[in-house]
Amino acid sequence: MGILQKITNPLVDLAVLSWDFSLFLLNLVTPDLKPGQVVPKGCPGHNLSWPDYEPPTEGDSRSACPMLNAMANHNILPHSGKNISFRDLNTTIRQTFNFASSFCFFVPTFSARFLGRSYWTDTFDLAELSLHNAIEHDASLTRQDAALVPDQGKPDLALVHELLKEATGKMPDGSPRLSIPDLSRALSKRKVEAKSNNKDYSESFFHNGFGAANSSTMLTLFGGSIADLEPMLTDERFAEHWEPRVLSRFGLTMAAFNGTVIPVQMGVDEKKVKLEKGTEAAASK
Repeated sequence: MGILQKITNPLVDLAVLSWDFSLFLLNLVTPDLKPGQVVPKGCPGHNLSWPDYEPPTEGDSRSACPMLNAMANHNILPHSGKNISFRDLNTTIRQTFNFASSFCFFVPTFSARFLGRSYWTDTFDLAELSLHNAIEHDASLTRQDAALVPDQGKPDLALVHELLKEATGKMPDGSPRLSIPDLSRALSKRKVEAKSNNKDYSESFFHNGFGAANSSTMLTLFGGSIADLEPMLTDERFAEHWEPRVLSRFGLTMAAFNGTVIPVQMGVDEKKVKLEKGTEAAASK
């Protein structure tokens, strides 16, 4: 990294955070978008109509992120998952999921940095985003650790179903819903399991935060709805007539998102999981 880049990166990050907080404040004083109209007119998904789903074929590139893979599977991103510009990713994420423009700039910019590329001029393949311990991390809720399964492009269905079974909440129609405590408990169990099975397991404060953030999109954009999450996490496709549940006019900001991420991370309790496992083991004897 050049000296100029070392200087400018913190300045860019500070500017993005300021921009993000401004959008957070604007969301407080502007009317929400109307349900059914969250995805902009003329974009895939507008009026609850998504392009046809096409599963990946041999040679297609996929990442550890179900939502990015779903965008490729619905041809919102190139179906091959290859030669995607960071700038196009910014635009399509914003239109598809109603993330704030600040959020959509920050994530591709961060991705370009860890891949050693230019946000402004370069491209990437989806699989490259699975670089271990960048965005991808151990103890994922939908993937086995990279040390055990190097190809992070496909979900582990057993892990996904274990996650979905954690739901204790209810949607307005009575269907199952993941809550903040459910997600914290799922993360706790997954960490204990991963540490037990992966001798190369690693984590840091940053990765714990990213893990909680990645998982919290299930509560914000999907409202915790199991009916919507199951096709996204198993087939990596959008449920019929789905749209983002964030109605904020300027999208989901990082500032607002932290209102979910922080409680999820604070609720992670590996000691409680280990104690419960010990109690169950003792009772079975």
